[in-house]
Amino acid sequence: MQPAYSNELQHTPEERERLILEHMQQVRWIAANIHEKLPVTVLQEDLVSAGIIGLIAAIDNFDRSRNISLRTYAEYRIRGAILDSIRGLDGIPSHQRKRAKEVQSAMESVEQRLGRAPAEEEIAQELGVKLEEYRETLLDVRAVSLGALDTVTSDGSGVSLLRYLADRDELTPGWIVEREALEQLLAHGIAAMPKQERTVISLYFKEELTLAEIGRVLDLHSSRVSQLKSQAILRLRTFMQKRWPGGPKW
Repeated sequence: MQPAYSNELQHTPEERERLILEHMQQVRWIAANIHEKLPVTVLQEDLVSAGIIGLIAAIDNFDRSRNISLRTYAEYRIRGAILDSIRGLDGIPSHQRKRAKEVQSAMESVEQRLGRAPAEEEIAQELGVKLEEYRETLLDVRAVSLGALDTVTSDGSGVSLLRYLADRDELTPGWIVEREALEQLLAHGIAAMPKQERTVISLYFKEELTLAEIGRVLDLHSSRVSQLKSQAILRLRTFMQKRWPGGPKW
């Protein structure tokens, strides 16, 4: 049964508490659904706590006049808050995050100036470093570079955040439209990449080959494949942040 609530954005403290309690099971269900796909080191209760924050935000900002149920809106905010908390568990040093942002900024500046995806040499020049130093930076930030699309956990395994955008049994019209728009943007971003990076991304994410396997296919050392993969993901992050700044919580 759908819980009752008013059309107003503001609720009395009693109404607010009631709505939180009525939707707690929804928080626990979403947290459990995500938790079963994560490493055992991640506690489900931590995900529930993050989900509650998302639920409260949903209740405080809900506007029934938009012709959408609170449950549907809350699901979006709960899932987004949980995914944000997952990204916060990677333990990546702040200096690596800062360096990754510097690379993204350089990519964007050169692309705007040239009107195309910049080559490695051009990015390195924009950063004021030699090509080899830039490539070493790509290895240093490879975990950070996966942030929006993948998370590398402490045990070295990969967790794709894209898989949580919508589970098959939760394909509401809103989720379908959002995912299709996201996939189209990603396709455009990948198409604009240099061919070698495009191939690495396809083999890694679509064919699910390891870096070593990709290296054998392309006759490259696995460390070089890692550099290309990091650079490709940084390009995608730059592309997506520019074209979908208010997009889904990945």
